Amino acid sequence: MASKALSLTLYNLALPLGLVLMLPGAIRKMRRRNGRWQDLAQRFGFFPRETQAAINALPQRERFWVHAVSVGEVGVAKKLISRLLKTNANLGIVLSTTTPTGYALAEELAAQHAGRVVAIYSPIDLPGVGRLMLERIQPTQMVLVEAEVWPNLTASASRLGIPISLVNARLSPRSERRYRKFSWFIGPIFRMLKQVLVQEADDVARWQGFGVDAERIHLTGSIKYDPEGAVVPAIKIEELHMVLALAGVVETQPTLLAASTHAGEEIELARVFLRLREQVRNLALLIVPRHVERRAEISAALQSLGISPALRSVDGSRVDANAPVFVIDTTGELAAWQHLATLVVVGKSFLAEGGQNPAEAALAQKPVLFGPHMENFTPLVGLLLKHKGALQVADFTELESACRTLLQDQAKAARMAQAGHDALAIHEGSTMRSVEMLLGQ
Repeated sequence: MASKALSLTLYNLALPLGLVLMLPGAIRKMRRRNGRWQDLAQRFGFFPRETQAAINALPQRERFWVHAVSVGEVGVAKKLISRLLKTNANLGIVLSTTTPTGYALAEELAAQHAGRVVAIYSPIDLPGVGRLMLERIQPTQMVLVEAEVWPNLTASASRLGIPISLVNARLSPRSERRYRKFSWFIGPIFRMLKQVLVQEADDVARWQGFGVDAERIHLTGSIKYDPEGAVVPAIKIEELHMVLALAGVVETQPTLLAASTHAGEEIELARVFLRLREQVRNLALLIVPRHVERRAEISAALQSLGISPALRSVDGSRVDANAPVFVIDTTGELAAWQHLATLVVVGKSFLAEGGQNPAEAALAQKPVLFGPHMENFTPLVGLLLKHKGALQVADFTELESACRTLLQDQAKAARMAQAGHDALAIHEGSTMRSVEMLLGQ
């Protein structure tokens, strides 16, 4: 088994080549997601003057650095941070994120907790950069969300005596198989963690398999699936009802919501929708793409079917009455939109591997359906299917049949929705259990 020093040496030898190879794609993605060149300075540990001043103003005796990569992880961090701040009135938090969409949500959270939360971009994991940011932030603890264990940053915090916790730790069977091939390299990095707070009982053995001591692994449940903090304000739901009405979709219309869709899925789901409308004449389709910068591509695909979609980002945009399709090309609203749906179909589960998170739809008490590829959510999918709180289909043909049945049998749809919501009850209290572990209570 490799030592920590050898693992870091090999990592740093490979890192420059990896960064060069990833740079063109990263720049394209940054432009698509409205990233700014000036934000790159933060990636190397240099903050704007006002950001550094806000960090310096945070409480020094108890200051957490929480890192979450993008929108999903920031959602977990938001629930965790809200509970941390309520539990400890003397705590200040720096929240870092990697993507522009994640950063936008982090800024919203910072605005809600002005003086106690500061949003920044995460560092590039080059030697010395993490240490520089640690010196500028001066955290008393680092909290990494789900899978963000960066070797140089983790090693720098460890050398400085800063405890590192991994919360809502996620290690899918697919990730475990991939990591197993490099366990000799990854194990020493994982063993620098003070504690690993896992979502499922099966995760305990997985982390032990990488050499993490059993006493450092704690089963807390999933913050993401914890009903705490999942309630969407009624005023937000009412606002979205008004948005839909202005776009030409009334509150009484049945709606099929396609959540976090990926390339190719929108046109297939639109075909399913058009066939369903032959039996359910007033059905509307809401599409929430995973990446909003694909709006032009999605619109073009829909137009090829004769559909003129309305866009959430365009004021006054209205759906076609003959095929009411509304594309929600904004970020941070998916949880709220799911409350308006009659049925929710989970994206990235038909034409790509991994799937997207079905928990928010279940927590909103909506019938949730997904395709064959939900590898990243195996325990959750198993839980929902066991309790008959979701339906997995093999392809778009099966999806069409299942949606037709649920749209025509409201009692069956209601039973599925309730069963899905009840199935997640085992994760209730996960946020508070995680907070207690972080605060040593």
